[in-house]
Amino acid sequence: MKRLIIHGDPGIRKDAVIEHDGEEYICFGINKQGDWHGPAEPQLWCTVGSEDERETFELRNYIPMHMETLSADADAITVVESA
Repeated sequence: MKRLIIHGDPGIRKDAVIEHDGEEYICFGINKQGDWHGPAEPQLWCTVGSEDERETFELRNYIPMHMETLSADADAITVVESA
């Protein structure tokens, strides 16, 4: 599992399937940042991973601050399934 910070909104929601840097991820959870006092464009802080990691996410069997963090612009994300 990883944390993916997307600058901008590619039009995805929870359970969307996306592709970034040649890898396919499922968005288990999304937090939208920057609506009120944030930057000019919103940021989506997504918890992403493979289908094998879904149970780990649902049981909260991970430490969020120890996850690898990636950053990308909305243009660099390919939406495979928008959920």
